[in-house]
Amino acid sequence: MLRFLVRRILGALVILLVISAVTFWLFYAIPRDPAMMSCGKNCSPDMLKQVRHNLGIDHPVPVQYWYWLKGIFVGRSYGDFGECAAPCLGYSFANREPVLGTIMDRLPLTLSLAFGSAVVFLIFGVGAGMIAAVKQGKWQDKLASSGSLIASSLQIYFVGYIAMYFLVAKLGILDNPSYTPLTDNPVEWASGLLLPWLVLALIWTANYTRMSRSQLVETLSEDYVRTARAKGLSRRTVFFRFAWRGAMGPIVTIFGIDLATLIGGAIITETVFSLQGVGRLALKAVDQSDLPMVLGVTLLSAGAIVIFNIVVDAVYALIDPRIRLA
Repeated sequence: MLRFLVRRILGALVILLVISAVTFWLFYAIPRDPAMMSCGKNCSPDMLKQVRHNLGIDHPVPVQYWYWLKGIFVGRSYGDFGECAAPCLGYSFANREPVLGTIMDRLPLTLSLAFGSAVVFLIFGVGAGMIAAVKQGKWQDKLASSGSLIASSLQIYFVGYIAMYFLVAKLGILDNPSYTPLTDNPVEWASGLLLPWLVLALIWTANYTRMSRSQLVETLSEDYVRTARAKGLSRRTVFFRFAWRGAMGPIVTIFGIDLATLIGGAIITETVFSLQGVGRLALKAVDQSDLPMVLGVTLLSAGAIVIFNIVVDAVYALIDPRIRLA
């Protein structure tokens, strides 16, 4: 296990390095001068030159990339703009603030949105799939299958606005989406994010219903499950100790990837519900050609996917005894 984790972590670092390098080089294909945006409207040539020097963009691109990498480990100075302590992911061209600090301010909202919705759609999705598998061929199975097929064709930007109109503006059943830190007021935290959770759960539950049903139906026909039944074990014991555990491996794998995607790719969700999380931050950074912020959010997204993949591979072996890490 230790060798596996070390090998995967080293591979993850290489992947993140490649992603950051590609993002850095692609940025300079954009014909915009970030120094002009940071300097302001009444910017003289001398001021523009000083801003370029403070931001470190008056060097060749490879040198800039080296300084950026070095800043992650030892920090970096941005002249008149101030110091950026390690780990420094750069200094925003747009708001003149350290990138890491800005991301950390927005990250709690995105994490709350991702984990809250994940809990909801995992419970309802896997639960509906279990019922459909146990009641295979009956009306419960047909209802779950047809409902998941309809829900999987929906999109967040459509369902979100419809739900906002009816549940918030028209009927007043739910609060307008907002974010209150969990430590400040847990009730307001949950009520403010309840609508986004439900909308995301409606769409993602459909995928997990179909996936968990198909996995359980397949597992219930395995030889070891039939053997457990032949030994006289109760139906409940056979289902949860053998069939359910064997079917959870692929579901855990997909769940880890989906959760990482929710953390790193919440742009549409946060835009629909006007939430100021990491997704909206990334969208604004791209629009403003704010390279340090784009790099920071890109590394966050890629890092989440890589880390969750490693965790999922390790958990997979614990759930399913037939899988062993070499």
